[in-house]
Amino acid sequence: MCPRWFNPALVLILFVALALRLAAGVWWQSRLPAGDQFGMPDSETYWALGRTIAEGKPYQLGPHKQVFRTPGYPALLAPLFLIFGREPPAGWAFAESAFLSTAAVAAVYGLTRSLFDRRTGLVASGIAAVYPGAISEGALVLSEAPFGPLMIVGLGLWGMAWRSEPRRRRLMLAVAAGITSGLAALMRPSWLLFVPFALMIALIFDSRRLRQLGTGLAVAAGLVLVMIPWWLRNWRVTGAFVPTTLQVGPSLYDGLNPAADGSSNMEIIYAFESAELREDRRDHMTSKQVDIFSDLVSQFGHFFNTRFKPSGVQGLAKHPKPEYIFDQFFRGEAIDWAMKDPLWTAELSAIKFRRLWNPWPNEPKLQSVWLKIMVAATYLPLLFLSLWGIARYGFRGWPFALCWLPAVYFTLLHMVFVASIRYREPAMIVMIPLAAAVAVERIWPAVKRRLI
Repeated sequence: MCPRWFNPALVLILFVALALRLAAGVWWQSRLPAGDQFGMPDSETYWALGRTIAEGKPYQLGPHKQVFRTPGYPALLAPLFLIFGREPPAGWAFAESAFLSTAAVAAVYGLTRSLFDRRTGLVASGIAAVYPGAISEGALVLSEAPFGPLMIVGLGLWGMAWRSEPRRRRLMLAVAAGITSGLAALMRPSWLLFVPFALMIALIFDSRRLRQLGTGLAVAAGLVLVMIPWWLRNWRVTGAFVPTTLQVGPSLYDGLNPAADGSSNMEIIYAFESAELREDRRDHMTSKQVDIFSDLVSQFGHFFNTRFKPSGVQGLAKHPKPEYIFDQFFRGEAIDWAMKDPLWTAELSAIKFRRLWNPWPNEPKLQSVWLKIMVAATYLPLLFLSLWGIARYGFRGWPFALCWLPAVYFTLLHMVFVASIRYREPAMIVMIPLAAAVAVERIWPAVKRRLI
């Protein structure tokens, strides 16, 4: 006999989810050029940092990138180096992503069952198993794969804490939610501000403010507990408080600059890293970007000489914290530009909103008609069901609101930074419980009546 907790339907769904993700990963690898392990620059940096952790070396990329990535995902890749040596097969990293993404499907089931019932949980996990946006997160070596399950579990624990009695149990669950959210932030730093954002929304719109405040502060305490070691380490290597990484400034400038169009183009940043505009960089930059680069060089010289020791721009390489200087400079340039032209900044935000929620890919390389049809045909129905679910269930209480608040949070975030359909997928996945409830309680009964 099977134990009572065993659910054959869920096991089958998870098996299908894993098989689809493994197959997608194999397909992606088969399309990579010879000598290219991952096909994504971000993957290479995670891989290199995973190697440094496994080998016990200082956590950095080169001499001047000490706070380039949070350590969560590289720490998950490090065991592959311990098992297989300095050059493990890249296929194992893809397999790890597939298993982590499958864990997100299981987390969707648990969250949905806690909000509705077992049948709705199975429908939700089935949707998450076959939704192409979720499959893509398990087919690439990127931090989205481990972030997904941690985000969903953290939201679920926060919802459970809100509903729990007595007070001791509520606070324990809230701290656990914060710890899980902290681990998620170490995977994807952009998640760090979600807890204070959600707490602010709760205190504004929820009449039970004292309960929200107590629960939310416990969640924040768990989050801080996880982040403190990273903060202390960053203080030691930079002499400043760095909550996530020193890529915030460059990333902000990537989204807010005179040549910005909502997409990511880090060529100016890459050129600055070499302190010169080499021909191989010039070939990838527009004439407008070349002009912007020239202007920035003169501004950077003034910034460097006035705020740091007067060694000139060429002294940057000898400075003890050039990474911190870059972050501060580009952060200031992005904010200054946005303040000088608020109308264009608002228009640019609207462009980013469209890019984030576009029915099909934005990238010029992904404009195949069949790809557009596939993405739109799977994304639009789920978006429609999710919006219906928000209208019907999303305001029943705090645990339900936590299913759609990430969509608001990521939208606001990427209306400032760069936007792509890649960044909406975590929000789509956590809205699946509400979409599944609509399918089970509204659509299926109507279809069944017609069939009968």
